[in-house]
Amino acid sequence: MPEDETQPQTRTATRPQSPQTATATDSAMDSPAPRTAQTAAGSAGPAPWALRLVAVGLVLTALNLRPAITSLGALLEEVRDGLHMSGSLAGVLTSVPPLCFAVFGIMAPRLARRFGPGAVVCAGMVAIGAGLVIRPFVGSTAGFLAASALALMGIAVSNILMPVIVKRWFPDRVGSMTGLYSMALALGTALAAAVTVPMTDALGGSWKAGLGIWAALAAAAVLPWIPLMRDGRGAAGQATAQQHGDAPALRITRSRTAWGLACFFGLQATAAYIAMGWMPQIFRDAGVSAGTAGVLLAVTMAMGVPLAFVIPRVAARMKNQGPIVVFLCACGLVGYAGLYFAPAGGAWAWALLLGIANCAFPLALTMIGMRSRSGAGVVRLSAFAQSTGYLISIPGPLLVGVLYQHSGGWGLPIALMAGLMVPQMVAGILAGRDRTIEDEC
Repeated sequence: MPEDETQPQTRTATRPQSPQTATATDSAMDSPAPRTAQTAAGSAGPAPWALRLVAVGLVLTALNLRPAITSLGALLEEVRDGLHMSGSLAGVLTSVPPLCFAVFGIMAPRLARRFGPGAVVCAGMVAIGAGLVIRPFVGSTAGFLAASALALMGIAVSNILMPVIVKRWFPDRVGSMTGLYSMALALGTALAAAVTVPMTDALGGSWKAGLGIWAALAAAAVLPWIPLMRDGRGAAGQATAQQHGDAPALRITRSRTAWGLACFFGLQATAAYIAMGWMPQIFRDAGVSAGTAGVLLAVTMAMGVPLAFVIPRVAARMKNQGPIVVFLCACGLVGYAGLYFAPAGGAWAWALLLGIANCAFPLALTMIGMRSRSGAGVVRLSAFAQSTGYLISIPGPLLVGVLYQHSGGWGLPIALMAGLMVPQMVAGILAGRDRTIEDEC
């Protein structure tokens, strides 16, 4: 377990709180710790085994938050041919993830209050597994989209609740634990991009088997959450909430920091989903083989494995995260320029640079944990920033598909991707300022 950090305590929690004590000062979302942990540890805090189980659950959950998307990106051409999709319809398909994340993510805070974050994440993993099993075998575009939406619903609620679980169980280790699950998320993303094509070949060349096999990983992620499913709003949680009362609702739309985070999150998500949906195709159209194109996407995603652990820890020790934002966006601009002028000749360099730029995602998650003083504030900020951000990101992948089909090349789509880096940088600088949403609401 990483060592405690000092800066997250300053900005995200004025004092370390165990799950048992958070209720008195936060909202009903910060309900008492799971009864199993309370029984084992009493008033001293959750039992060590419970913390370890939560950490394992976070890692396994994070591994499942992107394979449904990047495995499809690696086989997009085969799926298009198998389902007889046009380029524009494939663009719609790549826009489905952010749409689902925006729509279903809004439900996460209410579901967590009702059932507890652990139970909701557990149900989310079940939904991911079911969607991944069903979607390759439905035989129609509409059915494929519906099954994808089921899996993406599970991803959406888990996306929102990961920062909440970190804040609740590890209030003095926000940077370290955010880095841990961000690293696992990047690892799952890269693995799906790298091995989906060779695994499909090993399974007889069927893209259906290559997509469906990832359901096994979701099934494994269900297990750690089962003992923690009473983590939420049982009778004891409801009684405590009634005793203490819910904290006054923050008018989060009044916060410039919240809007800055939402825009930063949305623009980095736009870049990420364009890359996951279209980057292999960009390389394939430049003459790179399908297998190598998948590996290049994997390289881009794999950059997040070490950096997603380092960046949150560094960011948590800085009062202002603006310099990190500028560095990441600069890498993105150089990567897109290379992709425009020499997509095949410098493919490995561009993949590396765009992978560094994609680490804006763990930075955004870290800032969500740092821009509120309480767990109640974090859950509201997480839901607002991620849901609004994913709404912002919806047009990007679709527009890339339309531009690609009607222009007959990748010049205009890549120019669009590069242009979006500028407002992303501005929004990130705004979101990285040393303040909390409570100061502005």
